[in-house]
Amino acid sequence: MASVATAMLLVAGCKGEPAPSPSASASEAPAAQAVATEDAGTPTDDASAVPVGGARKEKVANDLYEFDYSYPDAAGAIPGLKAELDKQLDQQRAELIGSAKDDRAEAKKNDFPYHAHSYQEDWKVVASLPGWLSISSQFYTYSGGAHGMSGADTLLWDRHAEAVRKPVDLFVSKAALSKALRTPFCAALDKERVKRRGGPIDKSDEMFSECIDPLDQVVILGSTNGQTFDRVGVLVPPYNAGPYAEGSYEITLPVTGAVMAALKPQYRGSFSLGK
Repeated sequence: MASVATAMLLVAGCKGEPAPSPSASASEAPAAQAVATEDAGTPTDDASAVPVGGARKEKVANDLYEFDYSYPDAAGAIPGLKAELDKQLDQQRAELIGSAKDDRAEAKKNDFPYHAHSYQEDWKVVASLPGWLSISSQFYTYSGGAHGMSGADTLLWDRHAEAVRKPVDLFVSKAALSKALRTPFCAALDKERVKRRGGPIDKSDEMFSECIDPLDQVVILGSTNGQTFDRVGVLVPPYNAGPYAEGSYEITLPVTGAVMAALKPQYRGSFSLGK
């Protein structure tokens, strides 16, 4: 199985809203903690799982900035998906360089030390199916402050339509998917919280004892059978479900009847019930 991603999975759902990490330098991205649940969604670099050809890795390090962006063979072998990832690469690099130049000029003007900015992103295969390629990334950015920020992203390639989609695009609405996932997600999250904290959840700690909306996190689609999506991964960044020391959470849930009912009719054939 090519599966749902583990990583430091991270922000509250998208690159536009990364969660802060207390890391003090650009090279110190937060370490991810994998959930000890059934690992149906962990990305793989196994060469036998993806077609050869098309991978890209860009890495630059200088006094102004550090930039590191990569995607695997399976993604680069699809022209439309490669074009999307190359566009994102160019956008992230341009934003990084622009921000770094502005910050360096400001630091020089005010006689402050300048710390090189950084952006790192690594895409991996989650699941390769007859009709779909599911990929996810982990990213880390540092812009000269006391700490950097980390996050995650995900994309689907629809092989039939030859189009890039997001997992939520396959469902009638975010609210419908959230409702379908919420009860099992909250139960699995609390189970993992108890394990990491070594005891019962402190209900007086409202910040880290309440459940959170799974659709405010990064939702990834995975597979155990190589034919259909039968797993949903919810990737939770540090601070969203617990203190930074607990790291990121990855909750892997089987596709249920409720999840199937929340799908747009045209996509139900791409899913099956999980175990």
